[in-house]
Amino acid sequence: MRNIAGVDEVGRGPLAGPVVAAAVILPKDHTIEGLRDSKKISKKRRESLFPLIYEQAIDIGIGEVDVKTIDKINIREATFKAMKMALDDLSTIPDRALIDGHPLNDQSIPNEGIIGGDDKVDSIKAASIIAKVTRDRIMKEYSIIFPEYGFENHSGYGTKIHIEALEKYRATPIHRRSFKPVKNLMPTFKWLVDHDRISWMGKKLAALHLKKSGMSVRHLDWEGISNNSIDIVAKDNDHLIFVDVNTYYKNQDDLKKDNEVDRLKKNMLPAMNLYLSDKLAVSNFRIDSISVILSSNNPEILHNKDIKIN
Repeated sequence: MRNIAGVDEVGRGPLAGPVVAAAVILPKDHTIEGLRDSKKISKKRRESLFPLIYEQAIDIGIGEVDVKTIDKINIREATFKAMKMALDDLSTIPDRALIDGHPLNDQSIPNEGIIGGDDKVDSIKAASIIAKVTRDRIMKEYSIIFPEYGFENHSGYGTKIHIEALEKYRATPIHRRSFKPVKNLMPTFKWLVDHDRISWMGKKLAALHLKKSGMSVRHLDWEGISNNSIDIVAKDNDHLIFVDVNTYYKNQDDLKKDNEVDRLKKNMLPAMNLYLSDKLAVSNFRIDSISVILSSNNPEILHNKDIKIN
């Protein structure tokens, strides 16, 4: 039996977030009803089809290209790259691939481009749905770090609400600098200082660092009582992590002059105990500290794990 993979991508147009592609090999006798181009069905329908596709597919591969690569090689090339990554991610090597749109060059798997394939071929329709749901979930995760921008609602597309947030808060590290509305709204160091956004940006950079390290971010600025709060609550496998973030700028005089343990006892411990009070099943947790040092170049992240405060 010949295995044919359908390939499609999502995320060419957004101002923020990655481009994601999926490659799906479906059996000829699959029983999934209602497959269509992901853009033509509701979010609820996409979410209901997503597990059905995973249940019946012979194999599924995912390709994700981040914003730095998009800005470096352009969105067209990033789209092709994501599709190739999705094919490479398959455990089952297909005999042939059907690509929505144009064929892929420099690809070892024989492939054919089909214009409008996400409306014609079931495996491409399925790939469209897998890519869309996967990317929407990625952007929902980012919305925890960047709640001001509404990523959970528009997935990074240039809606009125998104543009207004960009104008108010400036671009984030997950925005595409090569896209016109973004490149004119990058936050300068002066802008961060003038708008009292140094600490605000530091927490977001720290949260991105955790996410890139494979952890899931649960909360930013979790509020306790009496002005006690937790900068970041994250999950690392079966460990809950409470993170204290301190942001400085290069050559700042007061870098780490205070006693870290005393500060954590005073500011974080009461909030942490409150957070854990209704989570009786949580037994594995730790306290981390992250220092973010800003400069005109890339920020420096110093991550100190498992701090003992007792």
